[in-house]
Amino acid sequence: MDRFPKTFLGRLKGRCAIVTGAGAKGDGFGTGRAMAVLFAGEGAKVCVVDRDREAAEATLRFIEQVGGEAFVATGDVTDESDCARFVAESAERFGSPDILVNNVGIAGGMAQLEDLAMADWDHVFDTNLKSAVQMAKAAVPAMRGGGSGAILNIVSIAGMLGYGALAYGASKAAMIQLTRDLAVAHGSDGIRVNAIAPGHIYTPMVSGMLPPDQREARRKAGPLGVEGDAWDIAHAALFLMSEEARFITGTCLPVDGGVTITGSTTAAEMISAED
Repeated sequence: MDRFPKTFLGRLKGRCAIVTGAGAKGDGFGTGRAMAVLFAGEGAKVCVVDRDREAAEATLRFIEQVGGEAFVATGDVTDESDCARFVAESAERFGSPDILVNNVGIAGGMAQLEDLAMADWDHVFDTNLKSAVQMAKAAVPAMRGGGSGAILNIVSIAGMLGYGALAYGASKAAMIQLTRDLAVAHGSDGIRVNAIAPGHIYTPMVSGMLPPDQREARRKAGPLGVEGDAWDIAHAALFLMSEEARFITGTCLPVDGGVTITGSTTAAEMISAED
């Protein structure tokens, strides 16, 4: 809570935003919750999407704390009808969506190739990639009708570097290419599409997967030697969704403390640390 935003400038005033995967357990801040709260504080009306109603309602309470306006929509982003419903409910409450953040993601499918179950591969691609396609498919017509829009895909540096992550890395790399192609396909509709690639971000989800020694190794891996958190992603997302980024589309912004510029050496160290 020490980095919880206290000052807002109204940079998204009058916008309607849909943020998927916006819940989190307890008082912790994952990237979805941080983006939803920051966007609301900056004036956006937010549709908080999560499959866990309790977690989403906890996010809603933080939004109310900053004086924002939002509602909770629960469902499954791998279900096309649910994706269409999220957009329709947002439009009914707040008007056509101006912002879509595809934040849902899972880190499965990282077994050795000979041990990888194709059902796990499909589950990762359905959750990470297919959900983003379906949400964009539902949102783009509404954005086109409003004359403009901004879509943000939360990917990963695992889609840019070789981490041996198999399904996860491949799904995130595909999302980066999806970002570029959507930007080309819908630029004439006034819709910008960008991606953020988090790297070595410490969130509640990561805390349950990362032993202290690996967390320290991650911190040291980047040139800055510091650990990122969900607010680093949220502030980058705010910029890309604001009018300040009106001339930026089709880009993938690493928010990683410089890890991607250290290249394969860091990747090898990360793999060794996980052995």
